[in-house]
Amino acid sequence: MAKKVSKNSKAAQRASNAGSGKDFVKVIRSVKNETTGAYSYKESMVHKEKVKDFLESK
Repeated sequence: MAKKVSKNSKAAQRASNAGSGKDFVKVIRSVKNETTGAYSYKESMVHKEKVKDFLESK
């Protein structure tokens, strides 16, 4: 018979994975070229708590 996993063990597992890559998101921002007016896209991997700061900065 399969072993049942409790809520507490799942919470402990998430806590142990706190430094993993699941805390990062891929952010894509469009950047306009001043001379030609064409848009290009800048991709970055940013921590999910710093996304707002990344999007506000130029």
